Amino acid sequence: MRRLLLLVTALLVCRGAGAQIVNRLRVDQDTFLRYAYGRMQQFNPANLALADSLYAAGQAQGNFRYKCLALSLEMPVRFARGEYERMDEVAAEVKVLLDGRKDLREFYFPFLHEYCEYLVHIGRSSDAMLEARALERLALQEKKSLGLMYSYRIVGLIQSYRDNSFLAIQNLEKAVKYCREARSEQDLPNMYILLAQECVKQGDFPRAEDFCLKAEEYAGFFPSVRLKAQMTRGYLYYVKGDQAALWKCYEALVADPLYRVQADADSRLGLDILYYRSRGLLEEALVKADSLGTRRGQLEHRQGIYADMGSFDRAYASLSALMTEKDSIYIKVQNEDLAILDAEMNNAQLREEAQRLKARNQLTILLGFLVMFAIAFAAILLQQWQLRENLEQMRRKNNEALVARRAFQKAMDAREAENDYKIKILQNRTTNVLTDYEDFLNS
Repeated sequence: MRRLLLLVTALLVCRGAGAQIVNRLRVDQDTFLRYAYGRMQQFNPANLALADSLYAAGQAQGNFRYKCLALSLEMPVRFARGEYERMDEVAAEVKVLLDGRKDLREFYFPFLHEYCEYLVHIGRSSDAMLEARALERLALQEKKSLGLMYSYRIVGLIQSYRDNSFLAIQNLEKAVKYCREARSEQDLPNMYILLAQECVKQGDFPRAEDFCLKAEEYAGFFPSVRLKAQMTRGYLYYVKGDQAALWKCYEALVADPLYRVQADADSRLGLDILYYRSRGLLEEALVKADSLGTRRGQLEHRQGIYADMGSFDRAYASLSALMTEKDSIYIKVQNEDLAILDAEMNNAQLREEAQRLKARNQLTILLGFLVMFAIAFAAILLQQWQLRENLEQMRRKNNEALVARRAFQKAMDAREAENDYKIKILQNRTTNVLTDYEDFLNS
């Protein structure tokens, strides 16, 4: 029972946190005030008319921001009415409208966070986990601490729903870390409340009280924080067995005008049941238990109330039905988790295969470049070799021509020398003849 009671309050805390009224879409003041008024009473069916009006204005003006405001108003009402298919459609449309709009992540992240909280509340924790993982990947890709804060907060809530307090605290503490990095202090008190509830589950009452006190430090800015801390203390007192403190806490809550505005029906019913049981008003507690919105919650409360009545056969029957319900949910969750794990492994394999293909393509391109470079280099070397060969051949021909010319010149020089020699001989002979002739004349 402890887990169920705290889960109901956890959902209340998260929904209140997701509904922090901030002009994240940066619309005009008049439109924002109308939207803020609707968010202050987020489960009010009248919000559907306001949502339709805003959506029509967005349609007429081509203003997607108005449409996002309208869908944000519509989501909680669809959840409260049990119109979960329409709730999914609303979430899908916001995703389309804000796809790629990095400047509007301040609206997108809390919107998806709220959607995931509703998924957890209706038992679709595995769907919520998939959304949280997608939110985490987007936040990591865009380096947005705000997105990481919301994603870890969702996982913390899911682990709380699955009775994994240790993992819930781990994820919530990570959410607190990223909350500070994102400077989103308005979300801190609500996470302190969630941490306090997990500490109650573990029986660490001093730490739970410490987290409640930390949350109440923000009560001056967010009055609803005080209400949430008091509700958490109510569960704490019940688990501790401090009936007087529980009665005082409960009576103060009922007298608080915020209690009915901020707390949904199941959260109030859970506290009503604790109060009636502690007072011994078991029939009244049983009527309240039958009014709960989930069969699991009804069975969990009934078995405790029947045990208080001494009707152990009916308590056992309720407990058996509750165990069957929990087993079926556990098996469903395990199967869904395995499916998620399988999908993630397949995605990892696909990413790995894509990386291998990319590496292979890069290697192919590199090899092709190297081959082309090698061919070009070889062609250049061949051209260089041919050029050297041509030059060498020309050099040889030039040398041969030079040798032949030198030989010819040498031959010409020898002939010229021979001619000179012959001319000298002829000249000598001529000189001798003339000398002999003169000698003849003189004789």
